[in-house]
Amino acid sequence: MKYDFDTVVNRRGTDSIKWNVGEGELPMWIADMDFPAAPAIRASIENRVSHGIFGYRDISDEWYSAYINWWHSRHGLEIKKEWMIFSVGVVPSISSIVRRLTNPAEKVLLQTPVYNAFFHSIEDNGRRVIDSPLKYDGEVFTVDFDDLEAKLSDPETTLMILCNPHNPVGKIWDVETLARTGELCRRHHVTVISDEIHCDITDPGVGYVPFASVSDVCRDISVTCVAPTKAFNIAGLHSSAVIVPNEGLRNRVKRGLNTDELSEPNSFAECVAVAAFNECGEWLDELRQYIYENKRITEKFISENIPEIKATSSDATYLMWLDMSSLGDDSRAVEEFIRKKTGLFLTAGEIYGGTGNRFVRLNVACPKETLYDGLERLRRGVKLYIEEVK
Repeated sequence: MKYDFDTVVNRRGTDSIKWNVGEGELPMWIADMDFPAAPAIRASIENRVSHGIFGYRDISDEWYSAYINWWHSRHGLEIKKEWMIFSVGVVPSISSIVRRLTNPAEKVLLQTPVYNAFFHSIEDNGRRVIDSPLKYDGEVFTVDFDDLEAKLSDPETTLMILCNPHNPVGKIWDVETLARTGELCRRHHVTVISDEIHCDITDPGVGYVPFASVSDVCRDISVTCVAPTKAFNIAGLHSSAVIVPNEGLRNRVKRGLNTDELSEPNSFAECVAVAAFNECGEWLDELRQYIYENKRITEKFISENIPEIKATSSDATYLMWLDMSSLGDDSRAVEEFIRKKTGLFLTAGEIYGGTGNRFVRLNVACPKETLYDGLERLRRGVKLYIEEVK
């Protein structure tokens, strides 16, 4: 490989949320990679710093072009400049859109288990979660369309948050699933927020399908939230885009983002996005290959050394969804036990709703040396849990 993903970088003492853990503990929980940003991104920051003045910023044509060209070449989606709105982040955008497009006490549909911040964006704004759990057959997750339509048909359900690709289960939704979802939402007058922040972290040779690309229906009823932050490990720089093709819907969303003061970029938000999309394609492809190898290593290690648990099938993200159901239905207890006994810090799946109480989430976006350390701790932790608790 041209780029180095093997070197372990010490992140302790850097005010990292991920690494704010005890001595000897190994955090493999939050969706934050342990790889330095691509050289071109770091160079863009250094160039910006060298200017020395960090006043109010505006969004340039180069920022729009970077997104437009990337989504055209990588994902086959034609984006028009006027569809795009800058925002400081996907989660703040979702919270703002929930406030703007729904009324207090209305219902917002989620397909659980799903990213826990969605619950906060709904409930903290005085709206109600309506849950349409994904079906799990012991191998893969699929949409329960009978349940989905029943929940969408509730007149109090006015908004759906789609996770595409899906976090935490790593599922890439296919065209048929997305088209059917879009038709059901149109039929029942439900708008869709599609969170596509993980879209660039797919297995080599595997692409995702943008919800807005599937049909005119999906395009016209949707708000898509995207960002370079997850794929290029620059979340702390707060840079994202909201894409809304429908003009009437876009005007409502834009007013909300501006009212909530979310559309003003910091001094680095624009340059890092432009550098990522214009100069870092090769770096990203090598990263995807490295993560793919880490996922296969994890699957093999678990199959050979921890047969009591199972890594579910995943085509996207660097987050592995581990089926711990043989240990019971209290993933919080399992996660806390493993951390106490081995120092390995995972995410208990219960926070994602649905069947999450039987799973834990493992972040494998780290050097292989770190990964093997984590897997060995996981092996010891499960063994001890079975011996001492089960």
